[in-house]
Amino acid sequence: MKNILSLIGRNEKLFETDINQKKIELEKEISCSRFLVLGGAGSIGQAVTKEIFKRNPIKLHVVDISENNLVELVRDIRSTYGYITGDFQTFALDIGSIEYDAFINADGQYDYVLNLSALKHVRSEKDPFTLMRMINVNIFNTKKTIQQSIKSGVKKYFCVSTDKAANPVNMMGASKRIMEMFLMRESEKIKISMARFANVAFSDGSLLHGFNQRIQKSQPLVAPHDIKRYFVTPQESGELCLMSCIFGDNRDIFFPKLNEALHLISFADIARLYLKQVGYEPYVCDNEDEARSSVNTLSAKGMWPCLFTDSDTTGEKDFEEFFTENETLDLSCFDNLGIIKNKALYDSSKLEFFEKEIIALRANGAWQKNNIIELFKMLLPEFSHKDTGKYLDGKM
Repeated sequence: MKNILSLIGRNEKLFETDINQKKIELEKEISCSRFLVLGGAGSIGQAVTKEIFKRNPIKLHVVDISENNLVELVRDIRSTYGYITGDFQTFALDIGSIEYDAFINADGQYDYVLNLSALKHVRSEKDPFTLMRMINVNIFNTKKTIQQSIKSGVKKYFCVSTDKAANPVNMMGASKRIMEMFLMRESEKIKISMARFANVAFSDGSLLHGFNQRIQKSQPLVAPHDIKRYFVTPQESGELCLMSCIFGDNRDIFFPKLNEALHLISFADIARLYLKQVGYEPYVCDNEDEARSSVNTLSAKGMWPCLFTDSDTTGEKDFEEFFTENETLDLSCFDNLGIIKNKALYDSSKLEFFEKEIIALRANGAWQKNNIIELFKMLLPEFSHKDTGKYLDGKM
């Protein structure tokens, strides 16, 4: 979508002032540095890669498990920015693989490592097997790559977190909060920073990205009417990560400030605005059957079927927040970027126990979801897991 800002209720770019104020420093640092971007072919990863590329780094290597997305990333960059004199390469590798380890052993010389790889969907906890993979990707792969960075002499490690890590109610958010705890431990050995996000509008796999798919496939739009979220654009997501990576002090977590430039909007309201932008009037249906069966007749009249529902699935948070009342904030450093200032607080014995137990479950080759939930609650006593017994895969 070309007019994303208008869809999410804004007419100005969120971080433009902060980026402009740091323009010279950004260009100077990036142009003399070497970067490794992990998970660089996802929506946020692509945005970060572009922000680095257009500032002419000495080296920019991008790793992602998706070969197809890497191909599109290269085509996009070549078509938009052209070429740089630095070493720009992409590698279709699984971070957990021996091939990735061989890649790091063969090179590994980077100033900055940015980890954007993640299982990000709340629906990933619907079964114990996908949930275990989420733990492996979000926590164990992070630990692995940061330890490799320490060994290779990397000067800064950045990792993306999520707004859902603040007072988590779902396993995805809790896995990212635990990831933050592992990073705090490693921050004794390497400088780290992070970012907690608002929703990235039209990111791959998101509900808004699904709107494009539904129109292309002549299918109805479905959205919850009772959930409001903050949104940033893909470019803003890249800028947020880059600012944290380059300017964050050790253990800093950057987040978008909540002010007049960033406000809540419901998915249903975005659906209405989206349809008008692509030339249709929204027609609200009463049920799935009506919505499915009426696409052709309604579209011929310039209308599009919508189904706006209550949210009743597992892990949905009623409101969005980027920090907790116990976290120390710096709101004066940037215009539209807030910073959570952290001390190296962690319980090493609990982290070691968590890791040992997860490894044992994996080695056993069998586990239940409840086994994992109990381990999460051991590390996060305040974790209020919201399980309704219903999941998004059970909805249209």
